[in-house]
Amino acid sequence: MTRTLGLVLHHHRPEALELAKRALHWCGSKVGARMPTIDAEMIGRPELAIDESEFGSDLDACLSLGGDGTMLRSAALVAEYGVPILGVNAGHLGYLSEIDPDHMEVALERWLSGELRLEHRMMVEVFDSRGDLIGRALNEAVVDRDESGRAVDVAVSIDSKPFITFLADGLIVATPTGSTAYSLSAGGPIVEPDFRTLLLTPVAAHTVFNRPMVLSPTTEVKLKIEGYRSAVVSLDGRPVRTLEPGESVTCRTSKVSATFLVSGERDFHQVLKEKFGIADR
Repeated sequence: MTRTLGLVLHHHRPEALELAKRALHWCGSKVGARMPTIDAEMIGRPELAIDESEFGSDLDACLSLGGDGTMLRSAALVAEYGVPILGVNAGHLGYLSEIDPDHMEVALERWLSGELRLEHRMMVEVFDSRGDLIGRALNEAVVDRDESGRAVDVAVSIDSKPFITFLADGLIVATPTGSTAYSLSAGGPIVEPDFRTLLLTPVAAHTVFNRPMVLSPTTEVKLKIEGYRSAVVSLDGRPVRTLEPGESVTCRTSKVSATFLVSGERDFHQVLKEKFGIADR
């Protein structure tokens, strides 16, 4: 039976478009291919286009051509279907895209022959006050100020118990994968990606207690907007909901995981050293 490969592109990197053409040439007649509509149109292959809402269904793998942002988009499209993602780094050094562009075809052959292993990454999911799912994130869910220059009051409850109200630019609920993203820039800890935890990181908090917290993966974190200013909920950088004063969201570990195809040759600590320019002594 022919396998089907989904392709997701970085929209602003010409090298990602060239990689997509190479990948489709590799697919030939042995592997079926599909792309989200906008991606297919960008490389002039409208016959491969499918709506994003249906993209992840019945895929055998997803090829992400870009950087970490493209990997996050890929996860948003396919994680709920259990589709594994193979990341080709077509930009700056990333934490998530493992494959060098020169080795893409080799990696695809290894996927086809079953030589790559699966790596599962924890996700966070967010619910509104009615208990309806707003969405999931691989890196982080953020409740952020709606107005530039204006802090927002966010009351935090942990496992249904009131904890503290932050006056801050925002609050981040991050996964271990997201510990090297926005949470890190806000002062949060770096956590190995196979660890299971939720990180609660305030952004520019105007409170005496302004430290990040490492929480159990079973913890539920409720964020309620106090005062008179609204806030915005974002998932992996995508704004998804405006919260008015009195409204809340609840964040918890998702039952859905993102799955990566990896060769086992890349070391997380070595990537950290490269990212931060840490030299051996």
